[in-house]
Amino acid sequence: MNRTWWKEAVVYQVYWRSFYDTNGDGYGDLNGLIQKLDYIKNLGVDVIWLNPPYESPDRDNGYDISDYCSIMEKAGTMDIWETLLHEVHARGMKLIMDLVVNHTSDQHPWFIESSSSKNNPKRDWYIWRDGKDGAPPNNWRSYFTPSTWEYDERTGQYYFHSFATEQPDLNWQNPEVREAIFSMMHFWLDKGIDGFRMDVINLLAKIEGFPDSDEPDKINYLGNNPGIHDYLQEMNEKVLRHYDIFTVGEIPFVTPEDGLLYVGEGRNELHTLFHFQVADDMPSWDMLRYKEIQKTWYEGLYGKGTNSQFLNNHDHTRQVTRYGNDREYRVQSAKLLATMVHTLPGIPYVYQGEEIGMTGVYYDSIDDYRDIAMKNKYHELVEKGGNPDEVLASLRALSRDNSRTPMQWNDQPNGGFSTGKPWIAVNPNYKGINVEQALADPDSVYYYYQKLIRLRKENPVMVYGTYDDLTEGDELLYVYTRELDGVRWLVMLNHADHESRFTLPAGVEVDEAGKRLLIANYTDVEGAEPIQSVTLRPHEARIYQL
Repeated sequence: MNRTWWKEAVVYQVYWRSFYDTNGDGYGDLNGLIQKLDYIKNLGVDVIWLNPPYESPDRDNGYDISDYCSIMEKAGTMDIWETLLHEVHARGMKLIMDLVVNHTSDQHPWFIESSSSKNNPKRDWYIWRDGKDGAPPNNWRSYFTPSTWEYDERTGQYYFHSFATEQPDLNWQNPEVREAIFSMMHFWLDKGIDGFRMDVINLLAKIEGFPDSDEPDKINYLGNNPGIHDYLQEMNEKVLRHYDIFTVGEIPFVTPEDGLLYVGEGRNELHTLFHFQVADDMPSWDMLRYKEIQKTWYEGLYGKGTNSQFLNNHDHTRQVTRYGNDREYRVQSAKLLATMVHTLPGIPYVYQGEEIGMTGVYYDSIDDYRDIAMKNKYHELVEKGGNPDEVLASLRALSRDNSRTPMQWNDQPNGGFSTGKPWIAVNPNYKGINVEQALADPDSVYYYYQKLIRLRKENPVMVYGTYDDLTEGDELLYVYTRELDGVRWLVMLNHADHESRFTLPAGVEVDEAGKRLLIANYTDVEGAEPIQSVTLRPHEARIYQL
């Protein structure tokens, strides 16, 4: 297995509009990130992933880009961005940018030209089709709307969009489109960035002919289509291979077998990927399914490609709310989930606020939500006759806004995020859950993350070690080993609101006198306590070196 800097990295995701506001307009900004870089650096992470700050009408929080080479006013200016890059590098960290090239904004000059007439030279830069029997070209639905097609009155054709109607998909079959994107990628890489997180990168290739689907509600027909690997290998050949960078692809609808085609070390495509078998298959915690996912991805990738580990991000509810216990065991649960993410095979990601145990939020009214996907779905279901209160209740738990509330810096108004009215309401629990409180408490979630990250830096077994689950079939306990070059670690997790008893299975030998407790999320664990058979308390986590 090749050893590289990016395999050993820990990534911190900054959703800048909710991070820290320095000018009082209610939106976080790049200056705010610059001011908080020491906070991130002190956590110990290596790489910052910055969500899109590019020029945008902001219909989908920056994922609808109207100019790939400019910075939107809410975020700052190009000069401020360049200061950010300099300050990140000055602290020994790296910066990766979001690459959003499946689609643009409908306000992008390319689409304005494309939609101006059927004869415009950029008409074929997007996907246009005639309707069928007075209806859209096919029965596909998009992520955000009931159809992937939007009718254009001016030219009498439909254009294709995998997401909102304001986000038309680019036509990657057109070589001019590909060259324009590759040129833009060079623009940012030549400025000195350290890589890309690639938004829905496996959606670039479309099914030839756009046939109707037998199951239109299962939208996996949007991704992993013939031609995708040709596009990514061309991208690697013309752009990526010329820089010492890190690339991670957001790749839904994949199995480990598919995933290896994107990240296999001899494939010349991407370094690693986000798959969504956890986020998509597990609306709530399911230990047996989670173990199955970890096992199949480990067996599919170990020694051949690199996985990513995460349980939340800007699109998914905060992990301690969705997969843990954010009430009486919030601190223990947050630490347990962190232990799991940082010790399983793959690159760990920390989503801002996760490191202090921030929780999901529940608003009383749809008007308080900003998530375009949720709002569109709400109105669609209500228009079909759904009871508004029941519809809201059904959508609330998995709303993307659960993870988008402002960072909670202190117990002052708006959690110290902004002196103005925040673009989305702060979680009311900020008075008890905030950075200031966490930094003052030696036993906080923050310092636990700091210690986990330090362990990863100092111990290659966390990065390159083999993985063996000792508790297959157990719905509460997750106990596994990582082993490398004679070093063996034992990770013990009790994912339950009650005590659970663990006994080492036959054949697993432990020298009780030689073991060493490396970290535990309860402060009173005795390092000499026998582990041949041990009772773990609710949401208890321990790591031993054997």
